[in-house]
Amino acid sequence: MAPVALKPPGHSPSKSASGSTRQVHLAGLALAVGGFGIGTGEFGIMGLLPDVAGDIGVSIPLAGHVISAYALGVVVGAPVIAVLAAKLPRRMLLLALMIAFAAGNFASALASDYGWLVVLRFLTGLPHGAYFGVASLVAADMAQPNQRARAVGRVMLGLTVATLLGVPLATSFGQTLGWRAAFAAVGAIGSLAILLIWRFIPAVSTDADASPLRELGALRRLQVWLTLGIGAIGSGGMFAVYSYITPMLVDVAGIRESIVPFVLCVFGTGMIIGNVVGSRLADSALLPTIGGVLIWNAIVLGLLIFTAGHAWLAVINVLLIGTGFAHVPALQTRLMDVAADAQTLAAALNHSAFNVANALGAWVGGLTIAAGYGWTSTGWVGTLFALGGVGVFTMSLLSDGALRGRSRFPAG
Repeated sequence: MAPVALKPPGHSPSKSASGSTRQVHLAGLALAVGGFGIGTGEFGIMGLLPDVAGDIGVSIPLAGHVISAYALGVVVGAPVIAVLAAKLPRRMLLLALMIAFAAGNFASALASDYGWLVVLRFLTGLPHGAYFGVASLVAADMAQPNQRARAVGRVMLGLTVATLLGVPLATSFGQTLGWRAAFAAVGAIGSLAILLIWRFIPAVSTDADASPLRELGALRRLQVWLTLGIGAIGSGGMFAVYSYITPMLVDVAGIRESIVPFVLCVFGTGMIIGNVVGSRLADSALLPTIGGVLIWNAIVLGLLIFTAGHAWLAVINVLLIGTGFAHVPALQTRLMDVAADAQTLAAALNHSAFNVANALGAWVGGLTIAAGYGWTSTGWVGTLFALGGVGVFTMSLLSDGALRGRSRFPAG
């Protein structure tokens, strides 16, 4: 395939960059399948946490550290890979990242004990953030300037569809054949993504001025750090709840374990709704969307305290919590705005922040449960995380206004 030159952020897509409608759709499908595999692997273990704990002989809160290990892998891998691979063609980088992801899941299926499983989940998480970061940049480059968030949302669609279909299927599959079989299935999805990326993603020439040093320039920008802080703190509440959703639904809401995969479908539906609606709102009013979703999250996470004891209300609440994903494409787009010429690192770091939230949420949620406050205590934890995100967002607005020398905040 002939190389295609990427344009600077904010420019209208050229015909050569965007290709035909069919090519764009096929490229989007390839990227979404990769996201589907990553989403299934990341979230699937949460529904199988009791099975993993029982098989490897540890408590459920301790098994939650396997989730944290994967999340920490994302946190470490995203910036390191984005910087070291700054001059690599993006198609080649996407292929390498997906190969590493597939291999990590196949290896996780063969883990002999708890220690090895923690290590392998950490290694499997390394390519996660860089993959979504590079894929988002490719998608945004194909879009019109006023449709960047929707382009990012299409990449994230694979991740959200994973929560609707992939995760429940993996949970059901794992409950029937064992959690190891679920990891093997995720590895197979990753293998399919490798083939699709090889076939449908065009070779894209890198910026001649790209370098690790230029990418590191993103770390000198205050707004980059504050935007990452919004995601790292504001998203933690969703993971505090979702990491322990199976025992909460079974022990508190009284839902049979065999029904849990269907409730996970409800959560996935909420994420898809949030992704679609949030990306459209972000294209119209970026900063108000980020702030509004954070407040929404604080409310629906807190409601869990009151709804968890009633099966149908709990299921509805799970749907509403899922819609909190709406701020992910918005934050990704915000990072593109504030990162200037350090696009790859900033885009990848969004997923580091998201998985800092994953690690913090699972860890703090586990602490409150282990302290005897019960499964529903994760709802209070979630509200506090969301309010913390509101605080960082407020700091970002104040700082942005001061840096621009304005008395009014920008609309985004």
